[in-house]
Amino acid sequence: MNSAQSALLLCRFVYDTSALFLWGISIFLAAMVPPGLRLDLWRRLGKCRRALTLSIGAAVCATLPLQASVIGDGWADAKRLDVLAAVANETSIGKAWWCQLAGFALLLCLSRVKQSRVIGATAFVSGGLLASLALTGHAAMDDGVRGVLHHLNDVAHVLAAGAWIGALPVVLMLQPHFKDPATASVARRVLRRFSTAGHVVVAIVVLSGAASTFLILGGIPADWAYPYQRLLALKMLVVIGMIAVAIVNRYVLVPAMRRGPVASAHFYRMTVVEIAMSIIAVFLVAWFGMLEPN
Repeated sequence: MNSAQSALLLCRFVYDTSALFLWGISIFLAAMVPPGLRLDLWRRLGKCRRALTLSIGAAVCATLPLQASVIGDGWADAKRLDVLAAVANETSIGKAWWCQLAGFALLLCLSRVKQSRVIGATAFVSGGLLASLALTGHAAMDDGVRGVLHHLNDVAHVLAAGAWIGALPVVLMLQPHFKDPATASVARRVLRRFSTAGHVVVAIVVLSGAASTFLILGGIPADWAYPYQRLLALKMLVVIGMIAVAIVNRYVLVPAMRRGPVASAHFYRMTVVEIAMSIIAVFLVAWFGMLEPN
């Protein structure tokens, strides 16, 4: 991997991670959290949201010249307007880039949206930013009905993954509310909602991921001669580990939280581990998404 490809990998990782967390945070707050607590958490996440938005913008701005240098003849093509225009207007990568640029512009405009509607609007825009990833994935190799189904499957996969991964930081922020008698019951209700919805979301992640693997490889990643398949297998192991952590949290630690603070401390640490594993999984996806599968 040359320097331009390494820079593009970093750019993809930053964009994917930022969009996933912004979507997960906003959809979790909009769908799971009552209005009073929702607005409080949204305000407390202000710096995080701004950092995610700026990261998305930086990644979008860097993507086009980096793609031009990778597709073309190196760094010199990153500055050639004709090459940039060709990549932007004549490739599926360019279509995704225009969607992402428009999405970033909409995120910047959300500061003018009413506070009561801004969370839902952020979820809508960040969901679109995530969905745009399907335009640049391996689904672009398929045509006709198969191509449409592959794209829809990829959209379902990234949205479900974001709803799972992105919600975890907000779950961590609920921890102090369990100790406050005024908010403990609300926080427990939110956690139960997340746990219930989590079953569906994780099922979609697993099933859509399996479908994508079958559509691309025709089976499991078993040909270790290809880095794509090695990285995909590693990502599968990471996701299995995340599911194991989620099961322990849901069926062991959450019920035990009523009996004392020890379970809450363990729950917090396990959720941090789950977030760290999710970031590793996103990095692996950004990496093998640049490689030939077979």
